[in-house]
Amino acid sequence: MSILAAEGLSKRYGELQVIDTVSLSLARGDALGIIGPNGAGKTTLFNLIAGTVKTDAGSIRFDGTDVTGMSARARCHRGIARSFQIPHPFTGMTTYENVLVGAAFGRGASERASEARAVEVLEIAGLKRKANTLAGDLTLLERKRLEMARALASDPSLLLLDEIAGGLTEPECVDLVATINGVRASGVSIIWIEHVVHALLAVVDRIAVIDFGRKIAEGEPRSVMASPQVAEIYMGIDGEAAHV
Repeated sequence: MSILAAEGLSKRYGELQVIDTVSLSLARGDALGIIGPNGAGKTTLFNLIAGTVKTDAGSIRFDGTDVTGMSARARCHRGIARSFQIPHPFTGMTTYENVLVGAAFGRGASERASEARAVEVLEIAGLKRKANTLAGDLTLLERKRLEMARALASDPSLLLLDEIAGGLTEPECVDLVATINGVRASGVSIIWIEHVVHALLAVVDRIAVIDFGRKIAEGEPRSVMASPQVAEIYMGIDGEAAHV
């Protein structure tokens, strides 16, 4: 059963067609990776799914309900949560307090339930030892983990991750991938935009490629990455030369 079915999504800003009739579906419990060059429209696609930007055309069904006209807050309450490419925690608050905000406002839970969820998420995200550390004092990896933890605090069914591995060292990437796989094992469906392709390959079932706002390929990750078209468009490698 699909947890998400986005059909024919389009978004234009003036003369610029940012998203052009893109369709995506995701089965419950699955993980989908999205790759593409900078400026391809990937984050805008996330904005359309999360509800922070309204689609010009197309529809979005989430968990069997048409959410196309719903606000971002309403979608969050229903179970869609997202992280952002650049972490912006409340730097003067502790890690725990940051996560508690996500738990309290993401699903509108009671104070007791929010506190319990915040503690649970700190454990999942590997931040329990940093619970009382000010967010402004965290390392980059820890801020990335906190960004994901704040999204997870709302107890989502669908988690949207936007380039969460960017800027991390290889060991840090390995640690983060293990955490994301743990989140997925808990039953959360994932759509992950990422330039660090080897991290995606360790998590996702399928990869979709976006270029100039259009979906140009989708399928089994290694098959997609072996495509001459993807090599030429995404990696800037001549498609023929890549397979000589």
